[in-house]
Amino acid sequence: MFKDSLKNTLFTIVLSLGLGALVMVCMGYNPIQAYYELFKGAFVGKLSLGGTLERFVPLLLTSLAFAVSSKVAVFNVGVEGELYLGAIAAAWAGVAFKGLPMLLHISLCFAVAIVSGALWAAIAGALKAYWNVNEVCTTILLNYVAIFFTSYVANYIFSAKTGIPSTPPIAATAMLYQFMRPSRANIGLFIALAFYLLVWWTIERTTLGYKIRSVGTNAGYSRVVGINAPLIMVLGMAVSGGLGGLAGSIEVMGIYGYFLDSFSSGIAFDGLLAALIAKNDLRLVPILAFFLAILKTGALGMERFTGVPKALLDAIIALFILLASLEVLHMLRTKRPGARAAQKEEVRE
Repeated sequence: MFKDSLKNTLFTIVLSLGLGALVMVCMGYNPIQAYYELFKGAFVGKLSLGGTLERFVPLLLTSLAFAVSSKVAVFNVGVEGELYLGAIAAAWAGVAFKGLPMLLHISLCFAVAIVSGALWAAIAGALKAYWNVNEVCTTILLNYVAIFFTSYVANYIFSAKTGIPSTPPIAATAMLYQFMRPSRANIGLFIALAFYLLVWWTIERTTLGYKIRSVGTNAGYSRVVGINAPLIMVLGMAVSGGLGGLAGSIEVMGIYGYFLDSFSSGIAFDGLLAALIAKNDLRLVPILAFFLAILKTGALGMERFTGVPKALLDAIIALFILLASLEVLHMLRTKRPGARAAQKEEVRE
């Protein structure tokens, strides 16, 4: 099953890039040169590769956050707000607890950010689980509350009082080490990967994970067999929100060194796209997140050296989503005579 999903995903990537190349030819551009500059801008040199890894971290965590909420049948569109709350919480802890040892200070910042995001997401989770309130509406509205609240805090309550609306810089003991300078890639990459493995293992290999998958598949059946479905639903949302908060804290502690008002250009929504393309398969989430990071990082180099507009890559991403949703590879396979015969044989059995 996973092999088929992986083949579908890889085939769709190649097909969407091929269709993008056809569009470039029609527009008078050289697609070979354009894709060369795209991948060069994403991988060649510490600045380029570091930029790709920098973008990959929040995409991985936010796409994982959305996939986890989907496992309990909740459509969490509020990861962006949870990211902002995690970021402002980490910035506060980074300033308020100066003097702590580095390991303790970093751990405290992460803990505060994760708890902030988890509690915020649990609000929508509880409304969905106990009162059946539409989670899409609540999470979208909670996004606005979180973003404007953090903006108010950065501009007035906890402002650095500079020309740029931001909080004061966090202490050096709360900063994450940047290992690929002059890029801003930092050890948040390894922390994100560790959390990804932990979440995957929990959901796929533990009793709690079975309960989460059971509730997401059939909440009514879960109640019959003794699973507290509403509680598991809230817990799944809390985990999702915690991952969003963690993504925000890494942006503050590893990239900026302070909370910057409106720092996210839709990071969580890009992560949501990666999760949707992966159909919330946790094994495919890192692949799709990395693919989007490559496109977004390399787009600037492609535009600078070939003149191909960056908007074309956005169109390729949209095309990729469309093709993925149509399951093109599966459609092509089922059209083959051998595949049709195999399907008929399976039906007979």
